[in-house]
Amino acid sequence: MTLNRLYRFAALPLAVLALSACSSTPKSDISLIPAQTEDQTQKDGVFTQPLNYQHIKPGCTGECPSLEVKSLIFPGNPALTKLVDQSLAQMTIVGDRQPGYRSLKEFEDYYWATANSKDKVQLTARTRYRNRDLTVVELGSWLYMTGAAHGIAASHFLNWDNRLNRALPLDRLLASGRQDDFQALVRQAHAAWVQSQADAQQDLAGWNRMWPFQPASNAALTDKGLLIKYNAYEIAPYSFGQPELLLPYTQLRGVLRPEYLPAP
Repeated sequence: MTLNRLYRFAALPLAVLALSACSSTPKSDISLIPAQTEDQTQKDGVFTQPLNYQHIKPGCTGECPSLEVKSLIFPGNPALTKLVDQSLAQMTIVGDRQPGYRSLKEFEDYYWATANSKDKVQLTARTRYRNRDLTVVELGSWLYMTGAAHGIAASHFLNWDNRLNRALPLDRLLASGRQDDFQALVRQAHAAWVQSQADAQQDLAGWNRMWPFQPASNAALTDKGLLIKYNAYEIAPYSFGQPELLLPYTQLRGVLRPEYLPAP
């Protein structure tokens, strides 16, 4: 695995999100977001089991590349289990090169064949929100390449419809023709976030020039609203980590499809 100074992570292909076919169309008058607190709703939904392991390159002695995985499997739901596995593997791709692996096992084989001595990869999956009808999984990667100043973290949300047994990409969550309205709300939330950052306020013009608004592409359904998460360097310096913006459901009526809004 070679060092790419720009550390540009390849986006997860939309084709991966089509692992499961839609078996039926949900009724738009049924809310899939219960009007409950997170402490209640996060206890419901699909059953999960941990998948944890830590490996170093076989046969290596001294300083060796390592791989740590803290993921999830979903007993009784092979489609979601496969999607998490494939998506985590995709999150290890740096730059434009497409190595061709399609699973964590295939990635590990490739990694041991190409990694340098100090390379480190950490991959995680956790449920960020879940209820009877929805499972939201947050995938995370942290990659350190030998010779780099620091590791680079990235995240990706999977919104899963338990009834339809399929992933819900962002455009499936939005009402028809409301993409621009959605991004306008994200822009407003981003502006409020910038106003709250002391570093940005020291030189607002300079900040906006270096770290301009970026349209949202990574969003998660929660009980409080739609959560937007950015990766390192997208809207702020590395020291800011992965900023999150929350769009309350009260702002999203008419923007999200009705079934992804709490009942009035």
